[in-house]
Amino acid sequence: MAQDLLNALRHVLPSDAVFTDEEHREAYGHDETEDLKHPPDVVVRPRTTEEVAAVLRICHALDVPVTPIGGRTGLSGGALCVQGGVGLALDRMDRIVTIDEGNLQVVVEPGVITQVLQEAVAAKGLYYPPDPSSRGSCTIGGNLAENAGGPRALKYGVTRDFVLNLEVVLADGTVMWTGANTLKNATGYDLTRLIVGSEGTLAVITKAVLKLVPMPRETRLMLVPFNNAEDACTAVSATFRAGVTPSAMEFIERDAIVWTMRHTDGLPAQLSTTPGAYLLIEVDGDHGEALMRDCETILGVMEAHGCGEVLFAESPSEKAALWHMRRSVPVSVKAHSVYKEEDTVVPRFALPRLLAGVKAIGARHGFSSVCYGHAGDGNLHVNIIKGDLSDDFWEHELPGAIREIFELTVSLGGTLSGEHGIGLVQRPYMDIAFNTAQLELMRGLKRLFDPKGILNPGKVLP
Repeated sequence: MAQDLLNALRHVLPSDAVFTDEEHREAYGHDETEDLKHPPDVVVRPRTTEEVAAVLRICHALDVPVTPIGGRTGLSGGALCVQGGVGLALDRMDRIVTIDEGNLQVVVEPGVITQVLQEAVAAKGLYYPPDPSSRGSCTIGGNLAENAGGPRALKYGVTRDFVLNLEVVLADGTVMWTGANTLKNATGYDLTRLIVGSEGTLAVITKAVLKLVPMPRETRLMLVPFNNAEDACTAVSATFRAGVTPSAMEFIERDAIVWTMRHTDGLPAQLSTTPGAYLLIEVDGDHGEALMRDCETILGVMEAHGCGEVLFAESPSEKAALWHMRRSVPVSVKAHSVYKEEDTVVPRFALPRLLAGVKAIGARHGFSSVCYGHAGDGNLHVNIIKGDLSDDFWEHELPGAIREIFELTVSLGGTLSGEHGIGLVQRPYMDIAFNTAQLELMRGLKRLFDPKGILNPGKVLP
């Protein structure tokens, strides 16, 4: 690490905010993407926007790469410091600045844990719906960078749909706001929506103004078993055609349930590994009678598609147990084996064809996969399990099979990622979703925001 960089960083940051020791570099050198490790040369942990701006001014002047780092729960390698340089950890910027109950808005810093924000606004009868499985450890900044979704994106929308305005720091240290704290804004280009989902490649987010909604008073939750996973997927689209929009509709196939039961305590006693797949379906609202009518409609659709005996969660503890099961699936898969997770998404009517195609590609190439995800919005997480596969196959042959999965996804009207982002590991496949003109337009935006290419280099664009 160049001494002039260290000297400059230590001049603008407190003594406890600059780290070059191996422990910090290792801790901030990985996320949840496979077993990849890319430690930064130096970790900085600023507490204010002004400190972030000072770091970026230094790195811009010295041509040093800067990688924003959040909760390190990502699954696409978006926070990995693949070119070394400065790891800009934003976890100390963790204030909920204001909760504006009158306007249903909240101002937060990027290091706020998503669940912490949800609980803080819930105490005031308000609701922030985006809820990734890692909501207990992921941060708002990371959610913004990846445009995270989660189960309730089905009814309420993804992170981008709740962002009104952002305070950002550009590559040269310039601080600016991207929009306005209003529900409507037709003034100029929409920089706010451009920054959300840009994975830290265009700017560093230091504050966000987010929309809130009133907390729904009641929920109903059911777990629906199917002997055949494709029948479960077919029932998804039929539910919406019947006139019901659930607040969540999750798909979990048998192997995911098996591994979750093996690695997770406190699961419902009725949970079985016999069905080929489950749908976890939630409806929410303010009127119990209306919710029961929705449940009756959903039950009719499920029975028409060959479901087994449905488990209705009656108590808050039963509901919590079912959601704990669903949120434990990714951790359980990771505990079983090294894996690659592909975050495919298609129009929901195409979901059965996507699932069947993924299994056919796996059979042809000799790998197994475990699938689960947000079935209601067509978002299927395909977990390719390494198991006994050779390192040579994993490194050299599997990418071709993954390309086939993405080609199938795009042919069905879908795209490469629904909520995990492109980051490092999906980057080689961007040509499947975009043509040369589209990619060059994106490169032009990158050059405009970051002419020296120092912000999160090696991500998103091939």
